[in-house]
Amino acid sequence: MQLNFWKMNGAGNDFVMLDNREGTLALTGEQIARICDRHRGVGADGVLIVEPAEQGADFRMRYYNADGGEAEMCGNGGRCFARFSRRFLDEAPSVSFETQAGKILASFDGEEVSLRMSEPHSWQDAQDLELAGSTRAVHFVNTGVPHAVAFVENLESLNLCEEGPALRYHSAFQPKGTNANFVAVEGPQSLAIRTYERGVEGETQACGTGVCAAALVYAKNSGAASPVSVRVRGGDTLRVSFQRTDGIFTDVILSGPADFVFEGCIQI
Repeated sequence: MQLNFWKMNGAGNDFVMLDNREGTLALTGEQIARICDRHRGVGADGVLIVEPAEQGADFRMRYYNADGGEAEMCGNGGRCFARFSRRFLDEAPSVSFETQAGKILASFDGEEVSLRMSEPHSWQDAQDLELAGSTRAVHFVNTGVPHAVAFVENLESLNLCEEGPALRYHSAFQPKGTNANFVAVEGPQSLAIRTYERGVEGETQACGTGVCAAALVYAKNSGAASPVSVRVRGGDTLRVSFQRTDGIFTDVILSGPADFVFEGCIQI
């Protein structure tokens, strides 16, 4: 089977985009993993599929990690999905799409895309956890998918190859596990982040929902005002804005780039 695809990236977090508005495409997890394989396929952190909406939005977004497993939401992928699917709406000023984490609304400013994210939930205050010989104070929040957040002094000296999997698979977050984020405060309302991403099982250049988690945990504990800027591993800076009332965070908006890279055809 010949499969047409488009390659996009959001702040270095890269995706293969597929159009399944006709409902004829049915890929297995093994096929998705093959597409994402950087040596034998297109190469990507995940696959995003455009499908018809079921609950009144413009489209439905299906997101699959590089291991072939489906996930609830992806922030950087959501921005790419919005810009990709906008072409089917004659470049409309906004696009809405359904995800397993809820309905998402996207707006556009040139090549930058802003997503109104689902409401954060399942907050957990910091708990001291042993991670590959280090003890970290680890926070938790679900920003569409589960995220653990640990603040560190120096991201460059962090051994993410060891501490990332240790946090991702820690018994405190079983059975589903968590995405693992390590965050450094660079200034007032300014963070840097490294993420070991669940489903990719490695460090990614950016993780949008992880950026949201880091910004919200930082704001919750420091009292920082909106917006919070977060520099990701790929070098881009994403912005997270929010409303806060009596300690409750709402109207979370993630803003950043979403770029087309190339399009092509792959034999499945």
